[in-house]
Amino acid sequence: MTTAALVDRLLDVIERDIAPLTRQAVTHGNKLFGAAILRKSDLSVVIAETNNEIENPLWHGEMHAIKRFFELPEDQRPDVKDCIFLATHEPCSLCLSGITWSGFDNFYYLFSYQDTRDSFAIPHDIAILKAVYAVPEPETGTVSPDRPLYNRANHYWTSHSIAQLIAGLDRDHREALVGRFDDISALYGELSAIYQKDKGASGIPLA
Repeated sequence: MTTAALVDRLLDVIERDIAPLTRQAVTHGNKLFGAAILRKSDLSVVIAETNNEIENPLWHGEMHAIKRFFELPEDQRPDVKDCIFLATHEPCSLCLSGITWSGFDNFYYLFSYQDTRDSFAIPHDIAILKAVYAVPEPETGTVSPDRPLYNRANHYWTSHSIAQLIAGLDRDHREALVGRFDDISALYGELSAIYQKDKGASGIPLA
């Protein structure tokens, strides 16, 4: 399968499988993060889920998807190495750990940490990674602003930015998929507005 076809399918899953769940969830006070687990063989959806922090602050979109995945009967659950992990937003420190401990060897995401902070007004991912994990250099006592927030290719998995994959395509495919990206961005802008309107009443510790 070509990169363009893979990206097109991942955008389908976000738009058709994850976003409808998120639209319902944000009306109850949940954040707009969602995830899906797909079979590598045919890109069929095994599980699609969304944030459910009003039930449990650990049920981020990715964590909720992992929970639901391992609740499937074993004979209906593919091996994690045969799966693609898809997140609408770049996974936070909790979800990076959840993906790692679950054994997935990859994840793809649509919106970056910077998008989450700047476009969706949820700054916690970058703030936590810097405050908890970015140990200052002994010589200077400071952390370089250019320091990566995590190792994007490591012994456990490789991460893939869908936006970067689109940017690397030929012009025709790139233009078509940028249009889809823009449409989904607008959709998530609507979902963000719903969440932001009433987030103070959700009871989520880090709203």
